Formats: sequence, structure tokens, C-alpha cells
Amino acid sequence: MAEDDMYTKDGTVDYRGNQADKNKTGTWKACPYILGNECCERLAYYGMSTNLVLYFKNRLHQHSATASKNASNWSGTCYITPLIGAFLADAYLGRYWTIACFSIIYVIGMTLLTLSASVSGLKPTCHGEDNCHATDTQAAVCFLALYLIALGTGGIKPCVSSYGADQFDDTDEVEKKSKASFFNWFYFSINVGALIASSVLVWIQDNVGWGWGFGIPAVAMGIAVLSFFSGTRLYRNQKPGGSPLTRICQVVVALVRKYQVQVPDDKSLLYETADAESAIKGSRKLDHTKDFSFFDKAAVVVQTDDVKGLVDPWRLCTVTQVEELKAIIRLLPIWATGIIFATVYNQMGTLFVLQGAIMDIRVGSSSFKIPPASLSIFDTLSVLFWVPVYDQIIVPLARKFTGHKNGITQLQRMGIGLFISILSMLSAGILELVRLRMVRRHNYYELEHMPMSIFWQVPQYFLIGCAEVFTFIGQLEFFYEQAPDAMRSLCSALQLTTVALGSYLCSLLVTIVTTVSTRHGKVGWIPDNLNYGHLDYFFWLLTVLSVLNLGAFLFISKWYTYKRPVGTLK
Repeated sequence: MAEDDMYTKDGTVDYRGNQADKNKTGTWKACPYILGNECCERLAYYGMSTNLVLYFKNRLHQHSATASKNASNWSGTCYITPLIGAFLADAYLGRYWTIACFSIIYVIGMTLLTLSASVSGLKPTCHGEDNCHATDTQAAVCFLALYLIALGTGGIKPCVSSYGADQFDDTDEVEKKSKASFFNWFYFSINVGALIASSVLVWIQDNVGWGWGFGIPAVAMGIAVLSFFSGTRLYRNQKPGGSPLTRICQVVVALVRKYQVQVPDDKSLLYETADAESAIKGSRKLDHTKDFSFFDKAAVVVQTDDVKGLVDPWRLCTVTQVEELKAIIRLLPIWATGIIFATVYNQMGTLFVLQGAIMDIRVGSSSFKIPPASLSIFDTLSVLFWVPVYDQIIVPLARKFTGHKNGITQLQRMGIGLFISILSMLSAGILELVRLRMVRRHNYYELEHMPMSIFWQVPQYFLIGCAEVFTFIGQLEFFYEQAPDAMRSLCSALQLTTVALGSYLCSLLVTIVTTVSTRHGKVGWIPDNLNYGHLDYFFWLLTVLSVLNLGAFLFISKWYTYKRPVGTLK
């Protein structure tokens, strides 16, 4: 069967009457290449980014504030550029070619970054370990490489998880069950890469050199590309459906033109194509839903509409096109509740580290000192522990009680994660409360490291990892399943933006809290010396916000109407 013959008119893969072709492609046969690609890409990303602020400070000779700002700006860009990659994938290139093209950009950026840290003339000039200076040209080459990487990772991030899920057929009951399991192992592969990066590669950068520290991630990215291309013959591909933004605008324009039109009680009178497939490439037809009925005006046929000829989509839209817009609107409140969770998640790289830095960082009675940021490895280990437990134990047990194919629904899974994140903030707040009481009781105010082991932080990291398995993986699956078929990459990118917005919200909260709590000469909640502050108050604040967020999520979940593709398994 020729590749073009394997598609229906809507652009989805059609294997009816050709089971042999279906058995040769997709499912778990194709997934090892995709999971291998993601594992190596995340190893490359975290291996390069984890210590980036120290590279700016120690090698480019930037001030702490400048280095922190540059690292934050770059990281934020990495979570905004997915909107570019997602749009191109859904509209024009398809997910396969988007991943392929942006992976090459990624490799070029990683190679250039390695050269900027290792080749004489491109790397900063150093006199001793801590006395380095970079020329404007050298700094420019470094930042050019970094923003090529940001562009590359932006093209990959929203597409890989969706592309892996594309390998499972929604109309096949067995494959549909496997799709939910895929998202679990996809997130597992991310954390395998992150574990190697945060342990081995950070040590190499600190003790061997930045040339090797950036070179190994570059090689890992090269392996990621090879892994992806190696599975080409096994992949199932979905044709791009054209610009989703154009289709949304068409519904809005048609709605405005017909704002005085009455929607008929009989919804079968609304306009839809007579063909079995949708008029939108890469999308199945969607059943009409009752909510947001105001938008149905765009699909009402009036006398001036020529439904027998060439229909003008700026005047008359199909039910499927209207339902696409409704699906996006329904997703937005769920998406918004992810921002508070991302703010809690962000504490691992900020206030958890500051809290740990003032505790006893020695391992036992030895002289070996553990970097406070390294405790995030317990978050990664928690994820690696909970993913197989959830997939192999919790889901089968829950399935016996609920009868649901995935054990619990995606929304229930996300809600459990939001609840566990509250426990993490309570754990951090209680630890800080106990720590401050010990400081006051023994007058430890001026000690650089008080005699309380940093390993008391392990529970809060472990709980965050557990919450990730429920909420982040639940979001991955939910935004894929509930997105319109031809907008799946774009909705995956939308889910990723919660990470960036959570980081921004954390910065805003710290700014507001610092401004308010330092009035009238007070030291505030988060002073330079945390022994004089009240970091526990900030954790209580996040706890309250998380409780309110969970309440909002539960309300929205009861109201939520699931997408209903025509002819698929429920």
C-alpha cells in the first residue's frame, strides 16, 4: 500500500481491509525509538541547562543577578517556543517532519555551544579557575548557540509525546488502553535522562571541564536524532490539517455575521459535510455538544449560504469546526489550574534550595558535603519509583473497582496530584517551622549551617515527584485526548506554557511578599539570612493557594464536557 493511500480524506491513518500493514507499524514497536529520542534529548537538555547559571557567572564573568536573569530568560524562552513548533506541526509540516527539522537545529546549537566552551578563540580566557573573561563576540556565540537550542527544543517538546500517542489507534480497544500506559513511560524516560544529567554531567562540568560537560550532551542529542530516524519505517503519521488559528477565526467571523440568527432546536439542521470524514485534514468529525451553544450560530444555514456549491468557511462553518473552538475553550480553565501546581513544582529549584543551604549539608559524620540543589535527585527517584507502581499496580487495581479502562479518569488523576502537592508544601512548611524553633531555642542565628540534616527535606522532594506522576502525566494525556485531532501539538504546547507561567508567578509572589513583609524596616519573610525570616509563611501561602486551586479544579471538573469524536471508543 502506498503511503498516500493509507490516509482517509481527513488525513488520519486508515488500515481497514489491510490489517497486515497495521500490524507492521505503530504501537509499542515504534515507541522504543520515540522514548529513546526523548530520554537522550532530556539528558542533553538538563545536562546543559542544570549548571548554566554557574557557567554564566564563572566563565562569562557575569554578576549573580545578571547570570540568574539570563538563565531565567533562556529557560522561559524554551517553554514559549513550543507554540511555534506546535503551530507548524499542526498546520503545515506534520509532527514527524517538525521533530526532524527542529532536531537538526537542536544539534547545531549543541555543537556550537560545545565549541564555544572548548575551542581557543571562542571559549572565554581564564587565568586560574575563577578568573575568566569573555569578549562580546565570545558571549554572542554562546548566546546564539543557546537560543538555537531554545528554538530546537521548542519544536520538539510539543510534538514528541503527541507523536508517540499517534502510534495507537483510538478505534482499537487494546491499542487505546496502551496509549494511557505510553504517557507513563514517556515521563519515565524523561526522568531517566534527567537523573543522569543531574548527577554525572553536573559532576563532569564541575570537576573535569565545560568542554566535556557540554560535549557529552551534544553527543546525547546526536544519539536522540539517530534513535528517532531509526524508527521511520515503523511510524504512523497524521497529515497536518492547515492553520488552526485560521479555522478559529473563521468560526468567530461567521458567528459575528450571524449573531442575530436563531439556533434551531433540532441540532441535526446545523451544517456538516455529507462525507464520512471531516473536511479538516487530520481530524475526525466531532459530535455536537450542548454547552457554549452561542457558537452554534456559525454552523446555522441561512438562505444566502450555498451549501450545494463551494461553501465560504468565513460565512458558514461545519459542526466539527465549531466543536474545535468549544474544545479549546473547555480546556482553558483546566489549563489555568496547572499554573499553581507549576509554581509549587518550581520551589525545587528556588526556595527548597535556599532552605537546604542553611541546614547541615554533610553526609553523616564524613566531611563530604552535598550541594543543596542535588537533593532534587530524590524528586527524580520518586518519579522513577511511582511510574511503574502506578502503571503496573495502581491502574489494574483501580480498574477492578471502577471498570474504567485507565483505572481512573485523567481529571481524577490530575486532582490526586494536586492534593499530593499540598502535602509537599505542608511538609516544607512544617520542616521550616521546626527549624526556626530550633534556631531560636539554641541561638543559631549566625550559623552558616545549623546542626539539622538537609536530608529532612527528602519527604517534600519525594512528594513533589509523586505529584508529578499524577498531575504532569495526567495533563500530558488529557491535553492530547481532549484536544481536537488537528490541534494536538498546539494543545500540548499550551500545557507546557504552565511551567513558564508557574515560574513567572513564583517570581511575582516573591516580589509581592518581599515588598509587603519588609515594610517599616522589618527583615521580611525571605531575608538573606533565613534564620531571621519566616520562609514557613511563604510555604503556608502556597499551601492556601494550592487548596483554593484544588477547589477550583474540582468545580471545573464536575462541569467539564468531554470531547466526543464520531465513531470512536468511549
